[in-house]
Amino acid sequence: MNAAVRAVTRMGIYVGAKVFLIYEGYEGLVEGGDNIKQANWLSVSNIIQLGGTVIGSARCKAFTTRAGRLRAARNLVEHGITNLCVIGGDGSLTGADIFRSEWGELLEELVQDGQISEEVAQENSRLNIVGLVGSIDNDFCGTDMTIGTDSALHRIMEVIDAITTTAQSHQRTFVLEVMGRHCGYLALVSGLASGADWLFIPESPPEDGWEDLMCERLGETRSRGSRLNIIIIAEGAIDRSGKPISSNYVKDVSARSGARSGTRGGRRVPGVTSALSKMGMEAVMALLEATPDTPACVVSLSGNQSVRLPLMECVQVTKDVQKAMDEKRFEEAIQLRGRSFENNWNIYKLLAHQKPAQEKSPFSVAILNVGAPAAGMNAAVRSAVRISICQGHTIYAVSDGFEGLAKGQIREVGWHDVAGWLGRGGSMLGTKRTLPKTCMEKIVENVRKFNIQGLLVIGGFEAYEGVLQLVEARGQYEELCIIMCVIPATISNNVPGTDFSLGSDTAVNAAMESCDRIKQSASGTKRRVFIVETMGGYCGYLSTVTGIAVGADAAYVYEDPFTIHDLKANVEHLTDKMKTDIQRGLVLRNEKCHEHYTTEFLYNLYSSEGKGIFDCRINVLGHLQQGGAPTPFDRNYGTKLGVKAVLWMSEKLEESYCKGRVFANSDDSACVIGLRKKVVAFSPVTELKKVTDFEHRLPQEQWWLNLRLMLKMLANYQISLTEYISGKMEHVTRRTLSIEKGF
Repeated sequence: MNAAVRAVTRMGIYVGAKVFLIYEGYEGLVEGGDNIKQANWLSVSNIIQLGGTVIGSARCKAFTTRAGRLRAARNLVEHGITNLCVIGGDGSLTGADIFRSEWGELLEELVQDGQISEEVAQENSRLNIVGLVGSIDNDFCGTDMTIGTDSALHRIMEVIDAITTTAQSHQRTFVLEVMGRHCGYLALVSGLASGADWLFIPESPPEDGWEDLMCERLGETRSRGSRLNIIIIAEGAIDRSGKPISSNYVKDVSARSGARSGTRGGRRVPGVTSALSKMGMEAVMALLEATPDTPACVVSLSGNQSVRLPLMECVQVTKDVQKAMDEKRFEEAIQLRGRSFENNWNIYKLLAHQKPAQEKSPFSVAILNVGAPAAGMNAAVRSAVRISICQGHTIYAVSDGFEGLAKGQIREVGWHDVAGWLGRGGSMLGTKRTLPKTCMEKIVENVRKFNIQGLLVIGGFEAYEGVLQLVEARGQYEELCIIMCVIPATISNNVPGTDFSLGSDTAVNAAMESCDRIKQSASGTKRRVFIVETMGGYCGYLSTVTGIAVGADAAYVYEDPFTIHDLKANVEHLTDKMKTDIQRGLVLRNEKCHEHYTTEFLYNLYSSEGKGIFDCRINVLGHLQQGGAPTPFDRNYGTKLGVKAVLWMSEKLEESYCKGRVFANSDDSACVIGLRKKVVAFSPVTELKKVTDFEHRLPQEQWWLNLRLMLKMLANYQISLTEYISGKMEHVTRRTLSIEKGF
């Protein structure tokens, strides 16, 4: 919440508005006095990394009454406040909309009671409302992810990862209860990200007699040699008759399978991403652009785009979900949660337990990792292996990338060979940067020998470039006329055809944690500037997004050219900052942002120009950014990309199968799978070649460059607002919720 409070405050000041912070939620609004304070730029300094909310939050009975809302209106008018940004759940936001609809009547009443003049009422005649949804349960329909959800998922995954070692050592079944009174999102996504054996969510209660089936499943996995079982239960889990299912009951039931059980509860963890800053800035723009005809809206993220959604449309669909659950229309409840929730549920059911394929397919698919290790690679391999087995394909794992393919390091793998891979960092298959052109003959020989008709390559720029080389060699080698797919996996996020590469979220989190620690180390030292070097090659995604997430003063990247004049302006900016209460600076530099302005050069320049005002320190984050365990996002993203890629390949294999063999040489038979805005797209590598800068290993156009504006605004550099692109108003209906939107 603090990241959003900071962004709203600073953007408000940036556009020339007076900004007030209201402490203790609606209670502070009703009580007034010291609970309403004008904010300045420094009021929200150094809060971005803190959990909870620095302005407090409280439930308020008085605001649910008209008399309470009348007092709140009086307090707002007293300060000349006519724009309200509310961060809360559906109850808080519905209350805000009621307040807005009554505003005219409340002012009339205040005039009649002689509390305000007619003139003051006229000046404050309209109240604009914008909402940011804060709820760790992610139970507000129409939004991708509410504020706090990602942090809660991180905490759950930390607990599961910690429990896993205990459970394996002692051969235990663990029952983990997570929050989610009315919504199973946290349980579902953590179940998907941990490969849980059984899952209880309120939207889809288990069939009657589930107890025996669950014990049978647990016993089955034990008999196959598994030392670990995890059962995840949402606190609002119910059976088919609506009766609550408790974690203690599940624990007692699971003991029947002969496993020893334990339970653990998960709570939230503070965390922040650049997304919250983006939403906060968009909220201010929504208020600025509001007209009397504009409905109260909530600001949400759709993929990587800010969107505005009519508040009451979201509230209505959220209520419809609860009504469907109350009336035991469970399938409809899942659909109303949105296509992404439904996809999660279907993929979980598909991958949790092995179901024999209806028939053996004639196809063989090989999987390999190429380039540097990236978190989430193992999750993608696991789901690709398991979905291939469900499809009846023969599935081969190749060690050490294209080099391993040339050397014949190829083995057939089964369902249980990839058990426990989800939470592992790096690459379990092994990975190398070798490109096919160095060993083409041997690769072709092994493709023929193992009768490989599909190649799934998971990796970074080398994976994309390698598949392109194989496609271009098709004219020479008929064996390469097979189906190929690239899953982009690199911390640099520099593969064309996708907005997000697997591993980049973990890298941003690792860099963010390091920068938070660096900032913390300076808390006892005044007037210090840290220059932090991030990885990413020529791609500045990592340093830009980390810069926004940690509140950096500047982030130097190759794609946004800078000169000595810009460096001088940055030094002057930091010099001015040292005169305030916040006597600390953080500057990020992408490793290849400039040939001559190296990290050492920046250190010398800042040290020399800041002499007597501040001193400098250098930190090179290096391979720390490859992260350890993948984030919940990368685990799920990898899982879903693996499934989608194999389903697409299966379709293409069927299309190109004729007379007992596969022959595919069209452009669309070799693609990069990626997330573009919010849609999963398959882009032919031959098409992507036209929009790739091979010298610098970059796509020619990169969406995240728009974020540079936000970074500079929030660091208090004077930038023209004309460059800001406002979010569009979108509607939330049953139809829009059912549209295939990827993840």
